[in-house]
Amino acid sequence: MKSTFTLEQLGWNNHFMQHFTNSEAQGFEAGRVAIENKNNYTIFSSQGELKGEISGRLQYTAHSEADLPKVGDWVSMQVFDQQAIIHGVLPRSTVFTRNAAGKRNQAQVIAANIDDLLIVQSADQNYNLRRLERYLVMAAEGGIAPVVVLSKVDLATDWQQKMEELQSFDADLPVVPVSNTSAIGYKALSQWIKPGKTLAVVGSSGVGKSTLINHLLGTSQQATQTVRDKDDKGKHTTTRREMFITQNGSILIDTPGMRELQLWESKQGIGQVFTDIEALAQDCHFGDCSHTNEIKCAVLAALDSGELSEERYQSYLKLQKEADYLESSADFLRKKDARMKMIQKAYRQHKKNNPKR
Repeated sequence: MKSTFTLEQLGWNNHFMQHFTNSEAQGFEAGRVAIENKNNYTIFSSQGELKGEISGRLQYTAHSEADLPKVGDWVSMQVFDQQAIIHGVLPRSTVFTRNAAGKRNQAQVIAANIDDLLIVQSADQNYNLRRLERYLVMAAEGGIAPVVVLSKVDLATDWQQKMEELQSFDADLPVVPVSNTSAIGYKALSQWIKPGKTLAVVGSSGVGKSTLINHLLGTSQQATQTVRDKDDKGKHTTTRREMFITQNGSILIDTPGMRELQLWESKQGIGQVFTDIEALAQDCHFGDCSHTNEIKCAVLAALDSGELSEERYQSYLKLQKEADYLESSADFLRKKDARMKMIQKAYRQHKKNNPKR
């Protein structure tokens, strides 16, 4: 890997240039986060690969963990002898976010400023349409173009049927079959692997993400492990999010396998992924139809006729319910935060009006 880069090689464009004007005037430099560790970062920049820490001011002013630098972020920084102090995060063009695992109402940014999201689905027993729907919703909500990679086609005799099933989601959804034991399919992926373009690779553990990354990098950068025979599941080979530069100059972000895929701010994304159900809903008798028990519901009619599958219908309802809960919870937290600010303001005013004698 090259030790120094031009900003353009790292994905710099007019969007980031416009937002960097004020920082540049203050003497800051721009860099891109390649690795996020617990207390420090690895940053790629025109000065080489740097070790970075966030400034105290950035730590103090961040409203949540999601406001701090994440892999793929562009940052403004000061550099001292290959050490960087990060003072700010440039506004993200796109972002892949989920509700933090094991927590409620806390956004977790997986990666930022992604052009295309490679969603890896294996053709073996890890094949899961419901999980794919969640990935697609999260990609749509973050403004990222999805590409489905159907891996391990050499291990499945019905992979062509699964290809058709995946494309039934959306006729325009790119689906690329690849074999983990040969180069089959990788040539088709080359149309997305372009210099200066950023791709993130996501998928559950054991679907072949690390093997895919190694093929695209042309090296054995990521360790791989075989799946367990008893349940066809793999171990988490990737342990952290990390950004790589390929030999042809494209940018790849690898992510650990995610078992929990709780949505975050997903109302719009659901509508973009379930366009078939949204189209049916236009013919419902009631404008606020919930598609559960109303009369003259076009969605239920399609379900009864077999036009809409029970599995896809139930997945739609489940995701809508999850999104409704998140929306109502977020509204509660906003009101609670506003109330606390009012109390604090009133307290400060009281102290000002009644100073100690």
